[in-house]
Amino acid sequence: MNDGVVRTAERVLDLFQGARLTPTQRRIAHSLVEHAAKAAYLSAAEVAELAGVSQPSVTRFAMALGYSGYPALRRELRALASDAPSEPAGENTMQRAVLAEADHLRRLAEELQRPDDVRRAADLLAASRPLPVLGLRAAAPLAAYFGYFAAKVFPDVRVLDSGGTGLHDRLDQARAAGAGAMLAIVLPRYPRESVEAVREAKAAGFAVVAITDSAVSPVAGDADVVLPAAVGTRLVFDLHTGPMAMAMVLLEAMCDAAPEPVQRRLEEFEASAARRNIFTA
Repeated sequence: MNDGVVRTAERVLDLFQGARLTPTQRRIAHSLVEHAAKAAYLSAAEVAELAGVSQPSVTRFAMALGYSGYPALRRELRALASDAPSEPAGENTMQRAVLAEADHLRRLAEELQRPDDVRRAADLLAASRPLPVLGLRAAAPLAAYFGYFAAKVFPDVRVLDSGGTGLHDRLDQARAAGAGAMLAIVLPRYPRESVEAVREAKAAGFAVVAITDSAVSPVAGDADVVLPAAVGTRLVFDLHTGPMAMAMVLLEAMCDAAPEPVQRRLEEFEASAARRNIFTA
């Protein structure tokens, strides 16, 4: 996907951020983002075929976004496509990728002006003992990073970073031990096991907080709280700067939700680290 198409896709995705969409509507939104280069020139019937839904569903989708119908939404899509900025002169691919990440972080900072969802997610997760943290495949390093720091201040953090039948066993064990919530980090290309694990957790009675790349992610409909953070797609492999920032913002909010036990555990850790001479500085 070239940079111009990526920019158009990001602008199309912005139309759906924060919208309360049904699973069918999320399929339509995902198809429009995935096919951003041609979406502005498709009829409602063609969009329906692309998404595997009915034509009336496309009309209802447009109206759910506040448009009078699909033609009005298509006009907006065409305006976004025609207004896509040209590439800045003198910047190479690596520079553009990093600058795009900076733009993602600026947008995330703007969204955090209304931190209600982050605080709600923090309250759910901070109260869970134990706290399972799901992250498979590309999301596994981020789950481990979050889990490493969360374990310093919360007594039983369980990182679930491998799939298979054992994953459901570990979910059952966490639930039996008293867990009431799970953090799921689910990033493109959305491993099937991650999506199924989120559904399994919901069925078992967990509250699910999802850090994912967009409001139209496959796990958005099953999560109690969705914390979207864009993934960089300008290099051969994705950049996860935004999701990592969101994870650490969430952990900060969790610490704020339980300040006294968090401070006590931090002090205990620092005393232990000094006694064992763990760090050089």
